[in-house]
Amino acid sequence: MTAQKLNVALLFGGNSSEHDVSKRSAHNIFDGMNKDKYNVKVFMFTKDGILLDNNYSQRIFDGEHEDQVVKEAYAKMDLDSPLAPLAALQSAGPIDFFFPVIHGNLGEDGTVQGLFRLLKKPYVGSGITASALSFDKDYTKRILDLAGVRNTPYVLVTPENRDQYTWSVIQKELGNTVFVKPAKQGSSVGIHKVTNEAEFKEALDDAFVYDYKVLVEQAINNPREIEISILGNEKPIASKLGGVRVPKGDEFYDYENKFVDASGVVFDLPVILPDKLTKEITEMALKAYKALDMKGLARIDFLVDENDVPYLGEPNTLPGFTNISLYPQMWSVSGIDYSTLIDKLIELGIAEFERRSKIKYSFKELGEEHVGKKEYH
Repeated sequence: MTAQKLNVALLFGGNSSEHDVSKRSAHNIFDGMNKDKYNVKVFMFTKDGILLDNNYSQRIFDGEHEDQVVKEAYAKMDLDSPLAPLAALQSAGPIDFFFPVIHGNLGEDGTVQGLFRLLKKPYVGSGITASALSFDKDYTKRILDLAGVRNTPYVLVTPENRDQYTWSVIQKELGNTVFVKPAKQGSSVGIHKVTNEAEFKEALDDAFVYDYKVLVEQAINNPREIEISILGNEKPIASKLGGVRVPKGDEFYDYENKFVDASGVVFDLPVILPDKLTKEITEMALKAYKALDMKGLARIDFLVDENDVPYLGEPNTLPGFTNISLYPQMWSVSGIDYSTLIDKLIELGIAEFERRSKIKYSFKELGEEHVGKKEYH
C-alpha cells in the first residue's frame, strides 16, 4: 500500500530585496523534492506582499513575465479588502505543510511564521520569536553577548541618535575602518565598508533607506569568510565548514558575488582549518543556534581574523538554496544529498509542530467583575 502524499505549499517571492533570490531557491527546492512523497503547489508573494494563487504563481514559476502576470492577477482581485494579501489561500486546496523559501522581509522576520501558526499547520524553519530575533542584527548580537558567543563590537545608530555618532566618535569607539549595515536586511544589501567621514555619511544615508536601525561594526583585518550549516531542533547537528574567497579588489562577500556573478569566487568545500579553530567555530554556531531558539535549519556566517580568532557574523534562518548557495552544498560534502536534506527539513518541521501541539493552555472564566475601592488624592 502506497503512503499518502503530503500536500506541500512552496512559498516564494516576497516584498524584500531578495525577491528574485527567493525565486531561484524555490526552483531548486521544487526540483529536489521527491514527487513520490509530495504533492507540491507553488504560491508567490508579490513585491507588494500580496499572495497569488497557484495558477498565477505557477505561470511565473514556469517563466512568464512576472509584472504582466501580477498585473493580470491584480485586475481580478479586490485589493481594497483587508484580507487581500492572503485571499489566495481560500482556493489553495488542501495544504498539510508549508515550505517557505522567502528570504528577508516577510519570510525571515517572523511574519509568515505567525501566519502558519494561525493556520495551525507545520512548516520548515524557526518559529516567530527566533525568526524575528535572528533577522534583527541588533537583537541577535544582544542574545549572542548574553550567551557568551564572540561577535564584532558595534554601536546602534538610529535617526534619533545619529547626530551623536559623528565620524570622530566612531573612530574612537570602533577604529578607522567600520562596516555600516541595516539591522534588518539580508544578502549584504545596504552594507558599506567605511574608512572616512564622507563614506560614513553616504553609508548611513543608504542604510537608512532599508531600516531605521543601523549597525556600525568594527572591521576585522584581512578576515576569512567561513560558513557552517546547522540542521535540527532540540539536538541540532553541524555540517563541515565552508570557506569563501572573494576576488581580489572586492571588499567583502557582497550581493553580486552571492547571487549575480560568482565566477570569481572560490568556495572551499569543505574548508581545511586547524582542528582547534574548526571545533571552536562549530561549538559557537551550535551555541548560538540554541541561544536564539532556532529550529529546522540555519546557515551561520563567521569572520576569522589574522590570529585565527573567529567572530560570529550573523545567522540566516531561511538560507538561500540557489546553485551558488552554500547551505545545501555544505551538507552535500557532509554526506547529506539535496533530496534527503529536503526530507529532513520537512520531518523536522512536522516534529516541531507536534511538539508545540502538546503545550496546554488554561482558560479560566472570569465571572462577575469585582472592582476594589478607589481612593483619589
